[in-house]
Amino acid sequence: MSQPPSLSSELRTIIVMGVSGSGKSVVGSLLAETLGGVFEDGDDFHPLSNKAKMSAGTPLTDEDRWPWYAVLRQRIEEMRALTPVYVLACSALKPIYREKLRAEDPENALRFVLLDGTRELISTRLAARKGHFMPPALLDSQLATLDPTPDLVRVSIDATPDGIVADILEKLAPAKA
Repeated sequence: MSQPPSLSSELRTIIVMGVSGSGKSVVGSLLAETLGGVFEDGDDFHPLSNKAKMSAGTPLTDEDRWPWYAVLRQRIEEMRALTPVYVLACSALKPIYREKLRAEDPENALRFVLLDGTRELISTRLAARKGHFMPPALLDSQLATLDPTPDLVRVSIDATPDGIVADILEKLAPAKA
């Protein structure tokens, strides 16, 4: 078996982010497996009230999100004692949401990876997805909310999951001196 790719020893948490349908769960779980870490989907930590609201086609408000982001931040801290690398899927569309997840962590301890794709590609994926609480009708509101910042590691989703993970690993690899 080959050695897992190397990351900076300071990098303990990777947030795989983007709009619904961008592949966060598939890519995040494969990334964690490749790195010998643990993957969790932030959606699993939503309270039932948030899931019901989204299922009904109503976007969440920031007030709906704050308790959820507090739970996710607590989980990030818990997982640092349990695994060398924690990969969390979370949309994290606004800078303020990313700040809630980062808290006081330096950039080299927690990185955000944006799965970037066209509306057409993501819409096609959402239409093919069955049984998810997030309806395709909310895609436009998510795209309107997405506010990328320069600190994000941006990767195209116009590849296979393995190809996307390889791109992420290349972009997260420590710079060669």
